[in-house]
Amino acid sequence: MPVATEPRTYVAGTWVDGDEVLAVENPADESHFADVAVTPVAEIERAILEARRTFDEAVWADRPVSERAAVLHAMLDYIEANTAEIVPAIVGEAGQPTFFAESTQVNSGLALARSLIELYASMRHEELNPVPIDELTMGRVALSVLRHEPVGVVSAITPYNAALLMAFQKIVPALMAGNSVILRPSPLTPVSSLALGRAADTAGLPRGVLSVIVEEGAAGAELMTSHPAVDMVSFTGSTNVGRQILAQAAPTMKRVVLELGGKSAQIYFPDAIERAGMGAAMVVAMTSGQACVAATRMLVPNESKDDVLQAVSGIYQSITVGPPTEPTSTMGPVINAASRDRCERYIEDAEKHGGKVVSGGGRPGGLDRGYYLEPTVLDVPDNQNPAAKDEIFGPVLSVIGYRDLDHAVEMANDSVYGLSAQVYGADVAAATAVARRLRTGAVNVNTAIFSAYAPGGGYKQSGLGRERGIDGIRAFQEVKHMAIGELPR
Repeated sequence: MPVATEPRTYVAGTWVDGDEVLAVENPADESHFADVAVTPVAEIERAILEARRTFDEAVWADRPVSERAAVLHAMLDYIEANTAEIVPAIVGEAGQPTFFAESTQVNSGLALARSLIELYASMRHEELNPVPIDELTMGRVALSVLRHEPVGVVSAITPYNAALLMAFQKIVPALMAGNSVILRPSPLTPVSSLALGRAADTAGLPRGVLSVIVEEGAAGAELMTSHPAVDMVSFTGSTNVGRQILAQAAPTMKRVVLELGGKSAQIYFPDAIERAGMGAAMVVAMTSGQACVAATRMLVPNESKDDVLQAVSGIYQSITVGPPTEPTSTMGPVINAASRDRCERYIEDAEKHGGKVVSGGGRPGGLDRGYYLEPTVLDVPDNQNPAAKDEIFGPVLSVIGYRDLDHAVEMANDSVYGLSAQVYGADVAAATAVARRLRTGAVNVNTAIFSAYAPGGGYKQSGLGRERGIDGIRAFQEVKHMAIGELPR
């Protein structure tokens, strides 16, 4: 069956129909895009129990690293071979431009996944632990060994803004580490993730090691975050839902990795304001501002603020908003009506609190259907404006003036979030010094990187733990210490 038209869900190696159907909407024109069977709650529990069984019986974890890598590479080969079907599925369910769906979600996602396999294979998962020799001899210990073992059963819950990319980021390191995984994509964008079930079947992943479930509500997600057979939850999404997951996981002391909301700042030194237009475009282009790392607070010198507002407005007016299937479109819709309404409310609130709409702020003409919003530039008087404090998750940028760099750092850190940040300045040493002062999980200085080898995650209410990098792989592992010695003779 073609990947993009698979109506069933994948439970422990079998394809399951359901009594209920989830209708997936195309946000670009509000049309019906696809029907997907809702996984019955009993089947979600079966997925969890089969994941538990396969892990406890070590049907996957005991395979050599090279064999696990070969199966995962075969899964990725399947995704790559079916790109022509998967890309339209992403475009149809998420409303993202075709170029972004193919280049970022599929191609960059596959490259990231292959690099995560490579990184895992390069790491030591059992190694000598340095202990002073007198402590060893005192306890008649010959060896002190650290062993990194799989954590067990992992619930992976992904967001709508990058469903396939986030799935790669979670399930590949989890499976490479020997875990069993239940994947739940957002109910708004479930179609592309079902391709991973087909990939698992084709590659010969043992039954029960991976399930891909779909639901309309949250009953399954609550089961995945509270069931005693689950050892870990890896979630990307809003801070509010992250708090709920922490509460649900607490009674069974599950490991929890959360990549949550953000209100990232981009700081421009006086000698770098010509870069502001490009920085502004990165916030909204392709994803319509629906990215947790989007730097939606632009901090610029007070004396340059008017020039920056004019330049950024010019850039935003040149962005082509339109159907994501059109090659000329560089920005599509937001995901649904509620999301667009939220953006519009924040624009209105920004004005009520002294902000001004410099560009955009409305719905583009000529697009009668679809959840489109113009890329919007706000002149915000201070960091206390609602548009500067809260995560809007849409194509809305706040430009704020600062007195000096200390003031800029103070405002950047004056947030409940701390996911990402950007600093631009000709003096790299000075810009890096500012980056060191920012309370955020990642800072890009004059450049950016998204790599399997570079970890990402949040400070404060932007989350717990890390994804990608060595730290991201270790998140899916337990640490065991072994003291080894001989019996006295």
